Amino acid sequence: MRVATFNVQRLRLRERAGEARFDGAKDDDHPVSGKPETPGLDLQDRELTAAVIKHVDADVIAMQEVFDQRTLDRFHDDFLRDGSVAPWPHRICKPGNDGRGLDVAVMSRLPMSDVRSHAGLTCNEVGLEPLPGHGPEERIFRRDCLRVGIGPLTLYACHFKAPYPDRERAFFLRRREAQAVRYLIERDMAGKADPLWLIAGDLNEPAPDHRKRESAIAPLLENGFATDLLDRIGASERWTFRDPASGGYSHPDALLASPALAAAFPDAVPVLLREGLELAVRRSSQARLAQVGEHRPHASDHAAVAIDFPGL
Repeated sequence: MRVATFNVQRLRLRERAGEARFDGAKDDDHPVSGKPETPGLDLQDRELTAAVIKHVDADVIAMQEVFDQRTLDRFHDDFLRDGSVAPWPHRICKPGNDGRGLDVAVMSRLPMSDVRSHAGLTCNEVGLEPLPGHGPEERIFRRDCLRVGIGPLTLYACHFKAPYPDRERAFFLRRREAQAVRYLIERDMAGKADPLWLIAGDLNEPAPDHRKRESAIAPLLENGFATDLLDRIGASERWTFRDPASGGYSHPDALLASPALAAAFPDAVPVLLREGLELAVRRSSQARLAQVGEHRPHASDHAAVAIDFPGL
């Protein structure tokens, strides 16, 4: 089984002049932004997004920043069903808590079971502190933690709070999300011997040299709870994202494995596909896809990350 995670940067299907069109891989994607529309570049962006997904060729893909189920299905059918790779007939994108519709999704070639959204999980249910001024019914996840069973593997697809604009508030929220994911896994796996589970997604953790304190996602790694599989790559090579504001490189995109999964596949090393990043990201030595431009078109502002679990 090959599993991947990919933040596809605002994949949204929007009605414009009676026609359904995909937004491009850009952050200022709303008509009220005042920026000119770029339908040609938008289409090229999404062709590149699809090209990266085809090259990853994963059996299971956790995706971040997908607008809704309709967007996911239409993207799959319009861009991925050309016969060059096997399709992903099993797809899920549940509504999350992001007011802009940046939800998490999973596409799989294998049947999915026990699909659970945790977008409604509250501080009261988990026993965690709400933000000042908020009550115990405050929802924990900024988007969602989507649980999906795929064969013997339980996948937790996540997208945590970004570390801005208020870094202290963002740290609090991201730490709380990490604590909640650990709570869910400990509850789900209670009484199971050597469970195989994987946290996959954009955890939005800055690079160590851009942090003023310990990692917000430390609860997921403390006392051997999970293994960060990207640690199997050299520190200078494990980056998946360049922050355009600071110029810093980090790997917010994560694959955190249960002790049993990490032990069962000690030689499994993640593969990073940076071929869809804009040319302005100079640090990458990987050849870009032919259409990629200095800034746009590009597939996403994140690299895709994949790992193989042979025989799983």
